[in-house]
Amino acid sequence: MFRSRKKSSIGWKITVTFFLMVFIALTIVGVFLMQQLEAYHMNTIRDNLTKSVDEGALERFGTYVPLSEHKSQIQSAIDMWHSSIQEEIFVIDTSLQIVASSNSGLTDRSAVGNLDEALILKGMEGRVTESDGMIDTQKIPVKNMVFPIQNGEKVIGVLYMRADLSSLYQTMDQAKLILIQAMAVALLVTVVLGSIVSRSIIRPINEVTEKAVAMSQGDFSSQVEIKSHDEIGRLGEMFNIMGTRLAGTLLEISEEKNKFEIILRTMADGLIAADMSGKIIHVNPAAMQMLRLTQEETENQSYNKLIERFCPDLTTDRIRKKPQDQWEGSEIFEWEGSIFYARHAVFRQQLASEIGVVLIVQDITQRQKLESMQRDFVANVSHELNTPLTTIKSYTETILDSEELLGPSEITHQFLKVIDSEAERMSRIVKDLLQLSRLEYQRETWNKTRQDLVKIVENVVMKIEINAIQKNQHLNRLFPSEAQVMVFVDSDKIEQALMNLLINAIKYTEENGRIDIDIVPKRTQVQIIVMDNGIGISEKELPRLFERFYRVDKARSRSMGGTGLGLSIAKQIIEEHEGSIVIESKEGRGTTVIVTLPIDQAAGPA
Repeated sequence: MFRSRKKSSIGWKITVTFFLMVFIALTIVGVFLMQQLEAYHMNTIRDNLTKSVDEGALERFGTYVPLSEHKSQIQSAIDMWHSSIQEEIFVIDTSLQIVASSNSGLTDRSAVGNLDEALILKGMEGRVTESDGMIDTQKIPVKNMVFPIQNGEKVIGVLYMRADLSSLYQTMDQAKLILIQAMAVALLVTVVLGSIVSRSIIRPINEVTEKAVAMSQGDFSSQVEIKSHDEIGRLGEMFNIMGTRLAGTLLEISEEKNKFEIILRTMADGLIAADMSGKIIHVNPAAMQMLRLTQEETENQSYNKLIERFCPDLTTDRIRKKPQDQWEGSEIFEWEGSIFYARHAVFRQQLASEIGVVLIVQDITQRQKLESMQRDFVANVSHELNTPLTTIKSYTETILDSEELLGPSEITHQFLKVIDSEAERMSRIVKDLLQLSRLEYQRETWNKTRQDLVKIVENVVMKIEINAIQKNQHLNRLFPSEAQVMVFVDSDKIEQALMNLLINAIKYTEENGRIDIDIVPKRTQVQIIVMDNGIGISEKELPRLFERFYRVDKARSRSMGGTGLGLSIAKQIIEEHEGSIVIESKEGRGTTVIVTLPIDQAAGPA
């Protein structure tokens, strides 16, 4: 049914198109030919009538004044004239009386009612005129022509000539009949040729269609037989190439699908995928095991209802309400005594809007316990070390300050100085560890008040400037000192964070280097930017800069001093003020640190 419908549809369209094209063309040509043929014959008759009029006769008739008194002479001239032509001749005077005629039945009768009165009147005005008419009594078509008879400038009558057009119209009718017969033959030939042409076109198209149906059913082995090298042949070639490539592509897709299914089935992380309407597309076994889901729940519940039990912030409605730059992010949530880390991302089609969300879930319960144990251990060890270190340092300083206890030995004096220096360094490490632990456990005491950030930065620069001068470095304030940016912060903690950043900038910038500090207000936020042209940091090291004790160049960092906790403490302080800290750097080209803090909306930037 499908095949026959396609054949008849395309075949008849081609045949009917050919038929209509030829029919319209022949009709236009036929009408044009008939009009031209009729015009040609009419012109011939007109020319014959005009040529048959003897100019000398008209001048001779013009001497018969009045015409009614010279009937016999005029009639004799007409009789002699009529013997050589077939047209009827009438001589009519100004009173519209037929003076003489080749038709004896109309002689001495009025022209009114027998001839074209309007045409005669135009002739009386001195013009040669003509008209087509019909003899009512006999229904004979005629051509009428009137020539004025003048005596000098005066019209004394008209010469009226009438030609029979019956033979002309019979010829035209015969020509029309011949034309119609020719059109019928031409249209019949067109239908036959159109059918032949349409079949020659449809046959390879039907073959391609049959192969396409087979391909849609999964059979990619069949090939279209190429019988010509025209456009249809090229279509067959391209179809064969498409079939071969499609078979290969589907095989690759099948292999990739199998690999993907194996990966999803065996991956340790849980995966949940859903479209934006909330329909669950896929849940792998790891996710079902982690979240204790059943097959029935994943099949019958929507994604939003399922995920609301664990973390409402991961529903599609909540994700779509966020700005687009936050459509990819992470959340940590607890469920039945376990802690999970979930990373979400919206996936899209190439040219379409968002179509779904993917959720990757990791069980970080053990990791969180280990990190908590590590923090507890560091906090406890730091607390326990603080007292003996303080004791060692105090006793060492007492001995160094007392010459009686120290004695004359220079070596003893030198060793005690080393002990005092190392105890001081260990005390700083313990102090930083204790502060970091308080920050992580949110046990730090905060004294937040409305402060001028410009003054805070000025104080930090003033305190640290001596360190830059010792290395011949240029410490530049790019912000105007008279500016004012009000923030709600703990000024001591912010000074500590900025101090750590500037110490790092001075430490890792060579002598005669440059360090710039700028303050840039932006609507609801303000940025503190510290830029240097120091040794820089490689890209692979940037993600780990805020880890405790992490050093980029460990040997060089130890020689320069420091605990390796400064950036970690600074990050914790800034985040406690609802801000952020970002480090941008390229090895050998310097480092830029951008600290962002919220502006106190009650005051705003000045």
